[in-house]
Amino acid sequence: MLIRFENNHFAVVDDAFALVADDEDIPARGGVILSLDRFERDGEALLADGRSVGVRIGPAESVETLAYDLPRLDVVALEFPKYRDGRAYSSAVLLRERYGFAGEIRAIGDVLIDQSWNLLRCGFDGFETEVGVNAWASAALRYRHVYQASADDRPPAFAERAR
Repeated sequence: MLIRFENNHFAVVDDAFALVADDEDIPARGGVILSLDRFERDGEALLADGRSVGVRIGPAESVETLAYDLPRLDVVALEFPKYRDGRAYSSAVLLRERYGFAGEIRAIGDVLIDQSWNLLRCGFDGFETEVGVNAWASAALRYRHVYQASADDRPPAFAERAR
């Protein structure tokens, strides 16, 4: 199930993208999410054809590799191979803050409800999970105040108090 966060609201949405493995044929129509290696081989042709394209980034891969192509991408899917591997959090913050990526940043893999709040704070807005949307929203929005700035642009508690 794909949950999206838009306009301060969580909703289950239909996935417009097919996750294509490196050894699979690329579908003739529709959006695709490719591995970084496959994107480097086939991405330019797909983008030239006007296709919606996303890239799957593994934890050991660098989002900096996509810097040139980010304005043309619709989705960057950041992989969590294990819940305790947090490298994708840093990648999401880089995408939002350093590169100004405005497309969807999707959490895929071993994504747990306990991570929802931190995922949201780091700039993720798409979540592949089996958790129901109401439970996900409740966990992600559990805390009203934050104590430091992050990619979600929520004001820290001290800034709220100063107003």
